[in-house]
Amino acid sequence: MAGRIASDQDLHEFLLYLGSALTAAGEAVNRIQEHLLLVATAYGAPQARISVFPTFLVVSLEPGLPVTQEPARQLGGGLRLDQTAALYRLLRSAEHGAIDPADGARQVLDLVAMPARFGPVVRVLGHAVLTVGVCMILLPTGEDLLLAGLFGILVGVFKLTGRRWPSLQMLMPVIAAFTVASITFLLARSGWVDADLRAMVAPLATFLPGAMLTMAVVELSAYEMVTGASRLVAGIMQLLLLTFGLIGAAQAVGVPPPEAGAAVAVAGIGWWGPWAGTLLVGLGNYLMLAGPPRSLGWLCLVLLAGWTGQYLGNLVFGGYLSGFVGALVLTVVAYLVERRPTGPPALVSFLPGFWLLVPGALTLIGMTEYLGQDPVRGGEDLTAAGASMLAVALGVLCGHPLYRGLARGLRRIP
Repeated sequence: MAGRIASDQDLHEFLLYLGSALTAAGEAVNRIQEHLLLVATAYGAPQARISVFPTFLVVSLEPGLPVTQEPARQLGGGLRLDQTAALYRLLRSAEHGAIDPADGARQVLDLVAMPARFGPVVRVLGHAVLTVGVCMILLPTGEDLLLAGLFGILVGVFKLTGRRWPSLQMLMPVIAAFTVASITFLLARSGWVDADLRAMVAPLATFLPGAMLTMAVVELSAYEMVTGASRLVAGIMQLLLLTFGLIGAAQAVGVPPPEAGAAVAVAGIGWWGPWAGTLLVGLGNYLMLAGPPRSLGWLCLVLLAGWTGQYLGNLVFGGYLSGFVGALVLTVVAYLVERRPTGPPALVSFLPGFWLLVPGALTLIGMTEYLGQDPVRGGEDLTAAGASMLAVALGVLCGHPLYRGLARGLRRIP
């Protein structure tokens, strides 16, 4: 009897740590509950009751047994790509009952504490590469790219500082937005450089809660009301913090007149810019978030597939539905890549795609155009941002069942 109680305690702890780590990785709560129920069934608890909330988990191995509640933030903040890949390898073993629960709980703690594959200098440079890639997708000029790269290094330092001191992490969106916007407005007013909105938006794109807001819509669609609504509020709060930084910069240094950016060439760097920018977004994510070994090629493949879907969707259906097609293709390809022996987990290549689709970039552009005394165009961009966010969320919702249908068809092929 004592051994049975000890085993139940170990399984309880293992499920709670797995759930906390999956929450930190950014997985949707309905998927987390599915994974944890598979693990519980593999260890002889098919009637387990598991509920995942934004800040805590509730687990009971059988109806009527004691319930254990665990804070979801017990294991710290978000996970890097290498940590997420290690977590899903452990999860696959647990779903087949191939690991001792006590040892599994220790492995979760070890992977959360493991150091990044790349040092801080490489990760800051990775953020700069990612920023340049996002800027290229927005069809910039050469000066935009140079400014975006410099801003990317600056914001990359801010982000690493925020991870080291959690008390500053909440303030980092405000600090980054205020700093980047102030420099951009000063340059635009002085006429030294043709500073454009694209150079300002690109380095702030990594603060945009595109993935958070989209997953909120996904969870609400799965009737996970508490978690979906909480994630939606948190995403909106993140946008408000960025907006507060922009407003503070506008009041501190003054907004450039609307004509300040009118002289910037519309032609940008050419048709090839977004395609090259997609590869740079993949490389930047790989370096900044310490992608697992042999995942760079897969990551770029998934991002190229998503961008191709968005590009073709724009040609066929127009701008609003392009995000739907891009997210649909991105989701299906990410899960197909996961089936390959060397393919990373879908979440590793899936979440960086939201920075590629950049549904939230329109929100920042819209806010800035409001500050630049162009409320009509700003209102149009804000409306487009909301429609784009909904389209991306619907694409993710439709992508997963489409993949499961394709997977069933592939299993029938000899």
